[in-house]
Amino acid sequence: MRIILLGNYLPDRQQSMHRFALMLQEGLEKAAVQTEIWYPTLLFGKLTKSTTSGLGKWLSYLDKWVVFSLLVWWRVNVSRRGEKDLRFHICDHSNAPYLGVLPTDRTVITCHDVLAIRGALGHADAYCPASKTGKIYQKWILKHLTSARKIAAVTQTTLNQLQVLAPVNRQPEQRWLTIHNAFNAPFAPTVSTEAQHLLSRAGLQTDKPFILYVGSDLPRKNRSMLLDMVAQLGDQWQGSICYAGQAVEGRLVDHARKLNLQERVVSVARPDHATLQALYSHCEALVFPSFSEGFGWPVIEAQACEAPVISSTLAPMPEVSGGAALFADPTRPHEFARALLTLQDARVRSQLIEQGRSNCTRFSDQAMISAYLDLHHA
Repeated sequence: MRIILLGNYLPDRQQSMHRFALMLQEGLEKAAVQTEIWYPTLLFGKLTKSTTSGLGKWLSYLDKWVVFSLLVWWRVNVSRRGEKDLRFHICDHSNAPYLGVLPTDRTVITCHDVLAIRGALGHADAYCPASKTGKIYQKWILKHLTSARKIAAVTQTTLNQLQVLAPVNRQPEQRWLTIHNAFNAPFAPTVSTEAQHLLSRAGLQTDKPFILYVGSDLPRKNRSMLLDMVAQLGDQWQGSICYAGQAVEGRLVDHARKLNLQERVVSVARPDHATLQALYSHCEALVFPSFSEGFGWPVIEAQACEAPVISSTLAPMPEVSGGAALFADPTRPHEFARALLTLQDARVRSQLIEQGRSNCTRFSDQAMISAYLDLHHA
């Protein structure tokens, strides 16, 4: 069997989806399966500086949905037609419309979330509002996605939401199941001596505790909640708040000033892997207060680095964490504050770290690849 992976349009810089495609390719090749990745060709996108907004976005659509669709059709039906056991894997459910030029019985789609689709359909709890054209676009993606015979959702939560959105007359041959993501990079605790240098370089005082947030500034990520949480603590906790990933933006800075916490905020924009591991390994806790997620990689990354996790109660965080976290309502900062104080108990902290380490064994690349191969053979 040879598997063709369909990746994302590289100028869009969707790093998590790109890493997923590479992780899948590496895992399949370790399992002695020949693979290659087909990416949409950059043609019309060369005419613009940005492919994510304005005219550039529409030019990128020509590259993705016209040029690349025709190219895939040609490869499948003409140039590669004689290859009997050729399978296809759409790595990102947002590219489900490519199913229109692929053999449905030999194509698997990985569904990472249905947040944008649910947002376009008016589900406020997705925290993904859509424009008029965005609503049409997401409905088009949903139409193709729910026609797929083989879908792997990365969490049971996502699978349940997809099934609710699916037409009532689903085909009996459709095989939709949950296959959890594996780690997309190695994560392990960083020894103290190495971490001191990395943390200092990132702007943290190594003799001062800090809580950690990892991710973007999307509204659904709820990252301003960490400021409200620390404000609730008052003099009971005097550590720093570290935001890693997307740089701290103006609204967050203004909110920090309003709470008189601006001197305690540290922004680590796009940390390299070694720095990210050091942050996880030496934080007081990873705080993950999202309103909506498809998977939530930072939760298991923190657990692998032996950091306790304080997470939103909302799905899929309890599923991904394996219950090895302290949970709080993302609309109630005082609950997150109370959870952080709970971690001052060495017994509670140690127990959470051990449970988190055990939970991480569920996300091995061998288990993920084996499940995908079973689905391709089904």
